[in-house]
Amino acid sequence: MANMNISSAQASNMSNLVSDVTVPSMSVDSAGEQDETSWQNSKWTSYWGYFNECPDLKSAIIMKAIFNVGKGWSSDPRTTVILDHIKGWGKDTFDDILFNMEIVRRVGGEAYAEIIRADDGTLINLKPLDPGSMKIIVDRQGVIKRFEQETKNKGTIKFKPEDIFFLCNNRAACQIHGISDIMGMEKTILAEYESCSDMKRLMHWQARPMIMFKLGTDDTAKIAAFQAKMDAAVNKGENVYIPFDPDMLQYEVIQVNPGNAVFEWRNDIRNKFYRTIGLPQIVPGAGGQGTESESKVIYLAFEQIVKKDQRYLELQIWNQLHLKIKLEPPTALMQDLQADSQKDAGIGIQQGEMTPGAGI
Repeated sequence: MANMNISSAQASNMSNLVSDVTVPSMSVDSAGEQDETSWQNSKWTSYWGYFNECPDLKSAIIMKAIFNVGKGWSSDPRTTVILDHIKGWGKDTFDDILFNMEIVRRVGGEAYAEIIRADDGTLINLKPLDPGSMKIIVDRQGVIKRFEQETKNKGTIKFKPEDIFFLCNNRAACQIHGISDIMGMEKTILAEYESCSDMKRLMHWQARPMIMFKLGTDDTAKIAAFQAKMDAAVNKGENVYIPFDPDMLQYEVIQVNPGNAVFEWRNDIRNKFYRTIGLPQIVPGAGGQGTESESKVIYLAFEQIVKKDQRYLELQIWNQLHLKIKLEPPTALMQDLQADSQKDAGIGIQQGEMTPGAGI
């Protein structure tokens, strides 16, 4: 009889069998030791595909752009006349171009538009360019020296820095280009894409489950005839009448029921799009079940993000186009919050009573 002494138990050693999870390291794309360093966004087509194929991601980015530039702008009469005459590709307005570039800089990390001026230097047009065709050229110190566009028919077109209206997204350190909002979400996007495909298949199985027939014959002609009849009946949703012999035919309906974990997983993925973009889900109307006060505080924090983005755009328009505009800010809730606070004070609610955990 085997010796079952518990003292003979041994612990496993998984250190060499299971790899540790690590975050990939990344170097800054900075100027090199040579006179010129160039950079071109090789992932633009991938990011553009993600943006157009993932509806929740697209919704989050578009909604953020709407809050940043969608309410319009104001300026002095001369600047207003200049900007009102900008046509872009022929049917654009300045609002369209600004909205376009705000989306593109978040998708790709950078947005470009050719600045076209009259002989006296007056701005007469802005023409958005394909980010995937553009190169940024910097000198040894990392300062932009020129832009280049790789075209299909005209070869390389060189632009002076002052000939390109350039918007950069999330540039940090001494990097010579921006960073796409999508860059940190690629795995999330792929998970969402895969999850959507899986859910589509599961929902299809719910409506038309797979049926496994067990036929008591190996005659290929009989099997083929039975298959043709059943497939035709199932496709038309018709009844089937067949002689029943338990020794000749058995069947089993196979269904897959998605659990709550699957739906929670999809919701978590969707939430990441909005969190990464910096857009609370209460803004597009997809928020949770929080209180009205919580929603107002969240929206107040969101206002600060929008104001920061708007200030960036206003300063870039002034620095590059030499035109001063004021973007319309989102609707403010500070007065509502102050009014709520005064109401709470009026009904005898103390500050400590509004603090979570107070009095417990």
